[in-house]
Amino acid sequence: MRLLGVGMCAAALLVATAVAPAQADSGEAPGLRGVGWAVKDTGQEGVDAVRFRGLAAVSRGTAWLAGSKGRVLRTGDGGRSWRDVSPPAAVAEGLELRDIEAFDGRRAVALSIGEGEASRVLRTDDGGATWTEAFRNTDPRAFYDCLTFFDSRHGLAVSDPVDGKFRILATDDGGRSWRVLPDAGMPPALPGEAGFAASGQCLTASGPRDVWLATGGGPTARVLHSADRGLTWKVADSTVPGGDPARGVFALAFRDRTTGLAVGGDYRTGRPSPRAAARSADGGRGWTQAETPPPAYRSGAAWYPYGHGTALAVGPTGTDVTTDAGRTWRALDAGSFDTVGCAADGGCWAAGEKGRVARLERR
Repeated sequence: MRLLGVGMCAAALLVATAVAPAQADSGEAPGLRGVGWAVKDTGQEGVDAVRFRGLAAVSRGTAWLAGSKGRVLRTGDGGRSWRDVSPPAAVAEGLELRDIEAFDGRRAVALSIGEGEASRVLRTDDGGATWTEAFRNTDPRAFYDCLTFFDSRHGLAVSDPVDGKFRILATDDGGRSWRVLPDAGMPPALPGEAGFAASGQCLTASGPRDVWLATGGGPTARVLHSADRGLTWKVADSTVPGGDPARGVFALAFRDRTTGLAVGGDYRTGRPSPRAAARSADGGRGWTQAETPPPAYRSGAAWYPYGHGTALAVGPTGTDVTTDAGRTWRALDAGSFDTVGCAADGGCWAAGEKGRVARLERR
């Protein structure tokens, strides 16, 4: 979304990963005693710190970060050390890297956002030693927000509406080449509707063919679903408030092709964000408001792989956890993060402003 792009622009959980630091003043969430975020030193802190809105959690040991000023970092030792593997051209041009998807410690695909040629897709096969520009947007009306992959070959990226419909970009060779999909199966966008480039999670996939798209900015915050890798879409209203360019669904997370979470709100500092979370049990066809939602705007969400109903939501004012698949949320940590991700081995990572990065650990 242009506004955001320019302006900001579980018992099982404990057994497997356990996390550490500061708890919110309200205390620890049940089932999460002894775990929390352990902040890692990336060397990017300070007055001119990078803001990391792109995150790829590969494992407990390996993670990739993508952020402002064209910066990309990678760790292979659980965050003890970080290698600056930024694409030189992205740094030179100060590109806003808002999403990154990684298949392992060597292969990753990053997305820069912005109008026209600022929207690009970059790919590396050697851990970031070299990068190839796989796509550069040449349509001044397009503004790409997020990307996602179904597997190591098939992926999609989404642009804000062009000619009244969201534009979908597709790859079937791991991000080496991309093509714009036909829009015949895409429902019309609402007036003012767009995606939010806040956490790399406005577009998310689960399984080999299902993908969901989160929207905001229009009169209603909606979720679009495709079961054929982006060729045709069905749309549903969420319960997260819309009606303003700064409000809507900012992130989606699906545990499988039926069970999903939506988080968002109003990203402006100090603005209330009631009903900031919703859940779906039918693949996004219907959404139910969380009975106890997070207390403020949340921009990122992730399921924990070992806790059937356990998930995390993050935002500038803190982290919340659910252990009942999104019905109720409780505060876990008061630190600021923009995005969160959990790997298949239970390694959970979060990242955000001022170079802040953390891993979920036991105290």
